[in-house]
Amino acid sequence: MNDLYKYEKNLYQKGYNYIAGIDEVGRGPLIGPVVSAAVVLPKGFKLEGLTDSKKLSVKKRNTFFDIIKEQALGIGIGIINEKRIDEINIYQASKEAMKEALNNLTCEVDYVLIDALELDIDIPSYAIIKGDSKSISIAAASVIAKVTRDKMMEELDKKYPVYGFKNHKGYPTKKHLSALKKYGILNEHRLSYKPVYAILEEKNKIN
Repeated sequence: MNDLYKYEKNLYQKGYNYIAGIDEVGRGPLIGPVVSAAVVLPKGFKLEGLTDSKKLSVKKRNTFFDIIKEQALGIGIGIINEKRIDEINIYQASKEAMKEALNNLTCEVDYVLIDALELDIDIPSYAIIKGDSKSISIAAASVIAKVTRDKMMEELDKKYPVYGFKNHKGYPTKKHLSALKKYGILNEHRLSYKPVYAILEEKNKIN
């Protein structure tokens, strides 16, 4: 069992008071933005069961989302759309989303814990592989980012119900790939992603 508070405790002991956890969600989907969240939790914050958002049920995620929103000292969101992802690639877009989330934070920050990626920023920082299951701050950020993006996909589902976005959230499931072939590419699809690009190529051959 990981001690989710280990990194934060260590930093508090070194004199840091405002520790931001940063995580992103949406690297794998074929459609929509990559979304990042930066969260600064108060000292002594406790939330039993909080971990990597992917390991939580929808109900649990939504409950934790509300608790984190209510108790966090600050939250910042970064959203990089599909056009920008196609332009600079998903790796760079993920970094851009993280920086944007940090810039949008509503409180002071003196240290940053990041899930996996290293960022070129002026604040002291540390990248943790699988940080969303090792740091309470990153776990909180993962929940905020995931629920935020899922809500965006649910809105997209209302606009294009035949694609089933509320169920697969834009990931390349059989249903999504089948709908892509049947109904075509949407403005919100990532054209640089292979399954989308392949359909585009096929269409261009026919034309």
